[in-house]
Amino acid sequence: MSREEEAHLHSGHRARLKAQLLTHGADLADHQLLELLLCYAIPQKDVNGLAHRLLDRFGGLSGVLDALPAALTAVDGVGEHTAALLKLIPLLAGRYQSDRTRPGHILNSTEAANVYLRPYFSAGCRNELVYLVCLDGKCKVLACHRLSEGSVNAADITPRKVLELALASNATSVILAHNHVSGLALPSQADLLTTRRLQAVLDAVGIELSDHLIFSDDDMVSLRESGMLSRPGTY
Repeated sequence: MSREEEAHLHSGHRARLKAQLLTHGADLADHQLLELLLCYAIPQKDVNGLAHRLLDRFGGLSGVLDALPAALTAVDGVGEHTAALLKLIPLLAGRYQSDRTRPGHILNSTEAANVYLRPYFSAGCRNELVYLVCLDGKCKVLACHRLSEGSVNAADITPRKVLELALASNATSVILAHNHVSGLALPSQADLLTTRRLQAVLDAVGIELSDHLIFSDDDMVSLRESGMLSRPGTY
């Protein structure tokens, strides 16, 4: 087999591994996961054998990731670049787990939502700003996205964008918030129509619109508390 044919074979194998990772990643064996990781450190070589050697040398995947850099580079085929990548994984995993389990911001009341969102609408805002807060089933903030910045009178809120962001965050519920630069936090007819349209779009995929908050310099109105949602949201 020529070098070009061998390279093509390896490329096809890696493409299949990546495809499997993105569709059924939990089904990959330890040596496949390690092989795929090594591909990014050593892109031009077949690393299947190296993955097996590392697992044999250190007794398993956890042993490979826990090994000291000097022990890793003592394995034929492992350079400093590869060792650094392998040591990066447990560090990232630890930070990820810590971030996932920290209390975070819990918005389980209108007052909590007001305190969290008020800094986004600092006094003196010259344009209308629109934010979407995505929450999990325990009302923990998953993400806060700026949807748009509009003119002095209006800001566009696109239902499709709201839906995409909510789904991407795996949200159970969302809170919509925007400001009125007029100084009055009272909802306009356009605000009410937009809210009901978004509520219908989110309902269709099982995501609740918990509230729509409207801010002004020194005031805030909750459409939920004001009874202006077509179906009251919950915190």
